Amino acid sequence: MEGKVLYRIHVTGRVQGVGFRWSAVYEARKLGICGYVKNLPDGSVSIEAEGSQEQLDDFVRWCGKGPGLGFVSDVSVETRPPVNYRDFRIEH
Repeated sequence: MEGKVLYRIHVTGRVQGVGFRWSAVYEARKLGICGYVKNLPDGSVSIEAEGSQEQLDDFVRWCGKGPGLGFVSDVSVETRPPVNYRDFRIEH
């Protein structure tokens, strides 16, 4: 994919135990994004998402809302060089 970038996304709020990771997988695959999502010990969620700038910006907007049962208080994004993920998955 030409113009591929990687976003390292950190999401805080009530984002564990509400289906955030499963919903993120669904949304990322729908948008054609590769990478992973995982819960962190502090109750937040970490995501590495790789795709076009437009795909990733759409995904970050989704991350700001999250699934219906959750509550997102903050989303931070760092841009990194792509590492060529092949799919989007949940990491444990």
